[in-house]
Amino acid sequence: MKHNFQIKAIERANIDYLFQLSEAELAQLDAVKMTVDQKPGFPCRVSLQDAEVGEEVLLFSYDHLAVKSPYKGHSPVFVRKNATTAQPQVNKVPTMLKHRLLSVRAFDDQNMMQTARTVKGEQLEVIIDELFDNAQIRFLHIHNAGPGCYNCAVERV
Repeated sequence: MKHNFQIKAIERANIDYLFQLSEAELAQLDAVKMTVDQKPGFPCRVSLQDAEVGEEVLLFSYDHLAVKSPYKGHSPVFVRKNATTAQPQVNKVPTMLKHRLLSVRAFDDQNMMQTARTVKGEQLEVIIDELFDNAQIRFLHIHNAGPGCYNCAVERV
C-alpha cells in the first residue's frame, strides 16, 4: 500500500434529529422507517455495518456531496436506529463493503469527478491505492454499483 486512507462514515450527530421525528414528519422529508427483513440488504451508512434482521432503520435522502459542482448530489441511505458513527482504522475496509459491487468515484480539489471505477468490494483497497496515485485526487466516494446509493467517503491520511 503506497497511500494511506481513511474510510469516513456519515456522522450520526448530523442526522440524529431524524430519529426524533414522527412518521408524519418523516414523510414530509420523504423519509421512512423500515424493519430489516434480510441480511445483507440494509447497509447502515453510520455504523458501516449491515443491519440485522428485525432492526429498525431509516431510509432517507442524504446530501453526500453538498458543494458547488455539477457532481453535487444526494442519495438514498439506510441508517440503523441505534447506530454509532464508525471510525475504521487507517487502511481498513469495513466488511459491509467487501461483499458488494461498488462504484468508486474520484474527485479533485474543485469537487469535479476525474475518474470512476467499478470494483468488487474485496478489491477495494487496491483500487483506492491506484486512484490515489493521481496527486490531483483529493477524495473518493463509494456507491453501490447496482442501485447507485452512496456508502461512504475515502480521504487521504
